Amino acid sequence: MDDIVNEAYGIVQCKECPWYKACVVPMKFTTEDIRRQLEQASPGTNAPQIDSVTQNLLSSMATAAQNSLLEGCPVFIQRLRSNPKLAQKLKQIMLDWGSEEKSEQQ
Repeated sequence: MDDIVNEAYGIVQCKECPWYKACVVPMKFTTEDIRRQLEQASPGTNAPQIDSVTQNLLSSMATAAQNSLLEGCPVFIQRLRSNPKLAQKLKQIMLDWGSEEKSEQQ
């Protein structure tokens, strides 16, 4: 009986979530976002104009952040943390991505 209640709670919790059907999305960082964060980290100092080298560094940081960070639904993250087998299945699906198509073509 507890399993049924837990499963129903999970479904309701998911449908009430503002992330419904969009559990994971790439985080979006721009050079401007990073510059603002740097300015906020040191309030009261007059930040000089950013030179081209620093601008390139900030752009690289923004690109790296977009390629490596995800925002995730708290329900989805909790489910992954509480069920290592689920996390492993998702990892395996991603590792095998496209291999079925290659094997079918051969």
